[in-house]
Amino acid sequence: MNSLKDMSRFQHRRRIAVAIVIGLILVALLTIRSAWSNDRVHEYIEDFGIGVIVLTILGRMWCTLYIGGRKSSEIVRLGPYSMSRNPLYVFSTIGAFGIGMMTGSLTVSLALAVICYIAFQFVITAEEGYLEKVFGETYTSYKRDVPRFFPNPSLYKEADVLSVKSSMLYRTFTDGLVFFVSYPLLEFVEYLQGEHILPVLLRLY
Repeated sequence: MNSLKDMSRFQHRRRIAVAIVIGLILVALLTIRSAWSNDRVHEYIEDFGIGVIVLTILGRMWCTLYIGGRKSSEIVRLGPYSMSRNPLYVFSTIGAFGIGMMTGSLTVSLALAVICYIAFQFVITAEEGYLEKVFGETYTSYKRDVPRFFPNPSLYKEADVLSVKSSMLYRTFTDGLVFFVSYPLLEFVEYLQGEHILPVLLRLY
């Protein structure tokens, strides 16, 4: 029971960390605008960003198919978790890159991905301490074999049968929608900037 409470606490911290990072990002983007003089380039970057966000949501749901409801009871080493110990964070970082692309700036995209990556390192460090305490050598072996963050596709192992709690899958999908919310918000910010209601303090390619 305590392990379930501890894992729930870590998951709650993760959601708070994601919400804070996205909130800070959106606040910062109020004064940033793309420096591309060609509107078509700007639009292409935005369109690609939507694709990246779709990939993020699908990737996070893929992770939940393997880990949903089992993280506190066993070490999952199949599917995305065979390539990276933290694929959910990997896809969330990709999502931050996609949000940045909504501004039409590749520089902003890269900066947001780096910020998200750094923020997740603190959460991952805390989770690793907990997992080592609960699972001991099983998790230590997993740490030796599988990268902490950046996936290694050559390690991929598939599962023959998957069992997942539908509530976990729905929750992951709902959580992922926060990435889509950034699109209309940033479009509205861009409109306000175009109307000179919001100041543009920084233009980036």
